[in-house]
Amino acid sequence: MKNAEDAPIILSEESIKDKIYTIRGQRVMLDVDLAKIYGYTTKTFNQQVKNNIQKFDEDFRFQLTKEETENLRSNFLTSSWGGARYLPHAFTEQGIYMLMTVLKGDLATRQSKSLIRLFKRMKDYLSDSHGQIGRQEFLRLAMQTQENTDSIRNMEKQLQNTATKDDLADFMQNFMDVAAGKEYLFMAGQIVEASVAYSGIYKQAQKSIYIVDNYIGLKSLLLLKGINKSVTVTIFSDNIGNGLSLAEYDEFRREYPHVHIVFKKTGGKYHDRFIVLDYGQAAQRIFHCGGSSKDGGKRTTAISEMDDMALYVPMINDLQKNSALRLR
Repeated sequence: MKNAEDAPIILSEESIKDKIYTIRGQRVMLDVDLAKIYGYTTKTFNQQVKNNIQKFDEDFRFQLTKEETENLRSNFLTSSWGGARYLPHAFTEQGIYMLMTVLKGDLATRQSKSLIRLFKRMKDYLSDSHGQIGRQEFLRLAMQTQENTDSIRNMEKQLQNTATKDDLADFMQNFMDVAAGKEYLFMAGQIVEASVAYSGIYKQAQKSIYIVDNYIGLKSLLLLKGINKSVTVTIFSDNIGNGLSLAEYDEFRREYPHVHIVFKKTGGKYHDRFIVLDYGQAAQRIFHCGGSSKDGGKRTTAISEMDDMALYVPMINDLQKNSALRLR
């Protein structure tokens, strides 16, 4: 049974921040709080989810253990989570986005829009003020944000198969109106989402990837996380400006140990950016990139595959002789 829709919770950054908890290393919201936001009793809210349980994998929704529940109760001194036997369900950010495809009605639409706007503002705050929080926490948040972006993209594809055309249009319009804007570039005569373009190129490699780019960052590495385990990566860079740090690289390696990266300098000789796949193999390919992958799509740019690989062989051979780049 729903609560009165004429008195929903008024969402604000202050009212949401104290309803976001860190559990199992993830920022989550509990079913009891989400039920109130959407105007349901907790029982009815969870029944709506159970009716669509195929949409909520373990990384979208999980039930707290007795120890986790007691720890939250003791730390936050709240009696709103039901009786002693009640073990709340936690929803990750991906799970909360999925709720927006399950809960219907004007109130659900209004509250979903508000939640998305608040999440974006809080993410922007964390990004802008990362010097004021723990570096390890910021690095984990940065990687989780990328994971969330990938999950939302996959969810978009799933919805095309499961939702009606009108449901899909409404949901995606709500999300795209307020969520962090996607970044696009030109490739093969088409407009392509930047992260999809780079990741798609990297996944085609069978043996090796060479990246020539003087401006690298954590995002440059995250775009490589989907490569084949047998592929080795060499990044040629002078790491100019506020570039990739050793702490960022170490955190990336902990999360994605299958990605093997060697860093070498460019020696100040190369300005343009290139991606070389499987150099020295029959299927070798080279791409010229108009911008750095860490900034891909922020400015109008393009990726073009070069036809004559032989023109670039001297450049690649020269780069291979360069000394190692040491991150700090």
